[in-house]
Amino acid sequence: MDEDSRFEAVRSRDARFDGEFFFAVETTGIYCRPSCPAVTPKRRNVRFFATAAAAQGSGFRACRRCRPDAVPGSAEWNVRADVVGRAMRLIGDGVVDREGVAGLAARLGYSARQVQRQLTGELGAGPVALARAQRAHTARVLVQTTELPITEIAFASGFASVRQFNDTIRDVYASTPSELRASAPRGGRAGRRVAAPASGIPLRLAHRGPYQAGAVFDLLADEAVAGVEEVGGVRGRRTYRRTLRLPHGTGIGVVDERPGAVRSASGAHPGGWLDARLHLTDPRDLTTAVGRLRRLFDLDADPYAVDERLGGDGRLAPLVAARPGLRSPGAADPEELAVRALVGRAQAERLVQRYGKALDAPYGSLTRLFPEPAVLAEAEPHGTLGALTAALADGTVRLDPGADRDDAEAALLAVPGLDAATVAVIRTRALGDPDVGPPGPDVPDSWRPWRSYALQHLRAAGERVGQGPFGATPQAPSCGSAADGSGSAPR
Repeated sequence: MDEDSRFEAVRSRDARFDGEFFFAVETTGIYCRPSCPAVTPKRRNVRFFATAAAAQGSGFRACRRCRPDAVPGSAEWNVRADVVGRAMRLIGDGVVDREGVAGLAARLGYSARQVQRQLTGELGAGPVALARAQRAHTARVLVQTTELPITEIAFASGFASVRQFNDTIRDVYASTPSELRASAPRGGRAGRRVAAPASGIPLRLAHRGPYQAGAVFDLLADEAVAGVEEVGGVRGRRTYRRTLRLPHGTGIGVVDERPGAVRSASGAHPGGWLDARLHLTDPRDLTTAVGRLRRLFDLDADPYAVDERLGGDGRLAPLVAARPGLRSPGAADPEELAVRALVGRAQAERLVQRYGKALDAPYGSLTRLFPEPAVLAEAEPHGTLGALTAALADGTVRLDPGADRDDAEAALLAVPGLDAATVAVIRTRALGDPDVGPPGPDVPDSWRPWRSYALQHLRAAGERVGQGPFGATPQAPSCGSAADGSGSAPR
């Protein structure tokens, strides 16, 4: 988009572009999301930014009315396979806070100077500024949704000192942390403050455009591995829960199915959110846990671009019309997903019960974490399972958010016994690739770059595309979701 097109989106308050870019008003010193309901500023006073960090770096503070830091992430970072896209996915996972810019650069295979230059040149902000903006958002969530002491929130958000925390909050929100807490909304579940993260941090996980929650929850229910996941409730009001292994501790993620928002009179879809709660043993894991839930539920997708492309195909057009905004779910734990794609659900449940680490405090039927690759490689070293887990454990196969997808696919195909169809599932789900289709004439190139979404439409409609590793299930990206709980034969 050029700047004139962006201003038209601002003038029409078009929510489709929330998170895709930000605009700032020089006369007020405030930056906003495109759909901000405030009076449209004069064109000559408006500046545009690719990221919130770039706006903050130019001295603008976040609008209190539209809360631009709470928008969905740009779908561009999930689509792009270059260093900028990979870097943004890693920063979103909290790598800069945990490992610094040097750690980010090492994961990308570039020098720190090269990463700084590429991010600054394209996004107007380097990795430190991008991580700072993310820390500020994490801090706001903790300040406004918990009763944690401000000092604890400062370090839980990733700040090196309380002074740095206070300065950043004032710069970004034009408020002190205490003022920010006092201004927190009190309406609804997401507006109630909790005493501590152990009580569950309430969140709203925003998405743009329509969202077919029912199809996502159906898939998660079919795949759920006992002890690690559960889906309860009646259709339309279900709740998904799962255990999370996080950098500083463990967590329980809880996400509620929510009916889609009603279209406006103009026919546009305003977007919406999924209600969620996170129970964390260490609040420093909030940013990482949120990012992993967002990837699992594919909340940063651009359904407008996907539906426009696939809706022009004769075979897919009626499916897209029936399910606008259908998502291609990812994974909360990429390495876990790889193992499950190989062995299927029944075998995965056996591995959980035998080798999964027990939670200190069970949460309903959730009692364990999925076993780590190193544990499985030592416990069951033979066959394809042993080869895969050993490769994951020693880094031969990398599936983290910044992994090069082509390199990861090549490494997976080199694992003895791992076939191309299973690798395609891993690439789709664990690596979040939106453009994966099984080989063969059933999947035309006209579906690019959204073949993963095309297969989800076929799966939701009960159609078969080729023959893959999951027996009777339609060949769309799924992890052993046959009715009997089996997937690929254990190897």
